[in-house]
Amino acid sequence: MAWIDFDRGEARLPDSETGAKTIHLPPPALEVLVGLARLERNPCLLGARRSTTFIEKPWRVVRELAGLTDVRLLDLRHAFASVAASAGMGLPIIGKMLGHTQAQTTQRYAHLASDPVKAAAATVARRIAAAMNLAPGAPQLQLREVSREAEPRVPAANDK
Repeated sequence: MAWIDFDRGEARLPDSETGAKTIHLPPPALEVLVGLARLERNPCLLGARRSTTFIEKPWRVVRELAGLTDVRLLDLRHAFASVAASAGMGLPIIGKMLGHTQAQTTQRYAHLASDPVKAAAATVARRIAAAMNLAPGAPQLQLREVSREAEPRVPAANDK
């Protein structure tokens, strides 16, 4: 807990896979941390000093209680990045939140669901349609169907 600054909402990790880093903790995360039981004379969360496997047992319990037996911790990072991207946050900000130093790493995490992409496409289409019909009573753009046979054929390079 010595690495967590509750007043600033930050966790300052002296060591990670990429070296020292600061993780910004939003209010819901701080609430969880405040509510965690502390082990007497152990300054670490979840009772571990330094191990990459310390989280496996508690995470298994959390997954079972939540009915999410096939969810990995990495899945939570991917979901976090996807929600941020869907909310319109740029990759540099998402990368900072995830502690990435390379934009390429963030791009692998920030998967967009199809719904936000569809919604964005619909917004663009509505704006184009509105721009095409600026004045009330303006003539509508009439599209005509063109048969494929009527389309001019461009000869291929190997046509003689």
